[in-house]
Amino acid sequence: MQKKAKKNVKTIQKPFDFTLCIIIFLLLALGIVMVLSASAPSSLSITGSSYTYAVKQITFATVGIFLMFFISKIDYRIYKNFYKIAYVISIIALLSVAIPKIGVEVNGARRWIDIGFGTFQPSEIAKICLIVFYAGYLTEHKNDLPFFWKGCIKSFFWLAPPIIILFFLQDHLSASVVIIAIVSIMMIMAGTKLKHFLSIGITGGSLAAVGMFLLATLTNKGGFRLARLTTFLDPWQDPTGDGWQVIQGLYAIGSGGLFGVGLGQSKQKYLYIPEPHNDFIFAIIAEELGFVGCVIVISLFAAFIWRGILTAMKAPDSFGSLLAVGITSLVGIQAMINIAVVTSSMPATGMSLPFFSYGGTALLILLCSMGVLLNISRAGSKV
Repeated sequence: MQKKAKKNVKTIQKPFDFTLCIIIFLLLALGIVMVLSASAPSSLSITGSSYTYAVKQITFATVGIFLMFFISKIDYRIYKNFYKIAYVISIIALLSVAIPKIGVEVNGARRWIDIGFGTFQPSEIAKICLIVFYAGYLTEHKNDLPFFWKGCIKSFFWLAPPIIILFFLQDHLSASVVIIAIVSIMMIMAGTKLKHFLSIGITGGSLAAVGMFLLATLTNKGGFRLARLTTFLDPWQDPTGDGWQVIQGLYAIGSGGLFGVGLGQSKQKYLYIPEPHNDFIFAIIAEELGFVGCVIVISLFAAFIWRGILTAMKAPDSFGSLLAVGITSLVGIQAMINIAVVTSSMPATGMSLPFFSYGGTALLILLCSMGVLLNISRAGSKV
């Protein structure tokens, strides 16, 4: 026991991945600068000050940085002891939106809870908790994973309750897609056979698509998704309605050209794009920093994924490896979906851009997860 304790302490004292840390800080710094630029008109219109949103983002970022370094010292292996509790926490967090006077409904969707000094999406906590749960579960049941029923179907069974809550209670399809994608990647990395995913994916995806279509047409639940699909196919058929945000985002991207119109010089952020500091902040990046700026941002995300994969490969155990894969996938998938939506490469969703989109509590949780990733890199360090 003493030898094991000494080994854990030694792991904590190892240096983390410095390159990964620098990439995180570059993404965070660029994100804060762009929130300051993109939010200024909206902030002035709503609060009377151009800096309200930026100051909040900087405050949460500062707290998040301290938490990130603190968590980077905590041995990640202790989370394995609580992976079942993490699953329960994820369910409770998702159900919390149904509590009267706590759950908040915005634009017809009940996805937020009131935490006194602002609103917060509990799905952000659920994502991290489910990553911890599946990292622990897949490690404990690694011998069952090659089998279709014992491995693939049984593992996906645990995903059903949170997905049902997200879809029927919160009407949050984008979060469901992200969670399913993350868990699928973790399961494949853990040893589940790819052919099992193809059979389940084709069958399940087809049934889900038909079910959502029937639900939207017969009960009108989720009917806005059909509107988003038709808007994606032809946003100019309703340029002042459903197609407005997409069209304005494309105007911003087109206006940026190669080098952009200059930092702070965006025109589309002046109340043309609704809440340009949130889901469509990448459009402002394209307008102000141009194609070159977009390439830099995408390259930073690619570099983050690269270092995250290296961290997973160097992790001393399967739990750490799967935990690193899950956290890296979370950032990578959300970034790809957000950029695809803004560039009109896929139908619109309510997906934020990690490190860039405005949201203090979401940024706080993201930086805490970066602390976990940095700790795993400590464990895999040879120094």
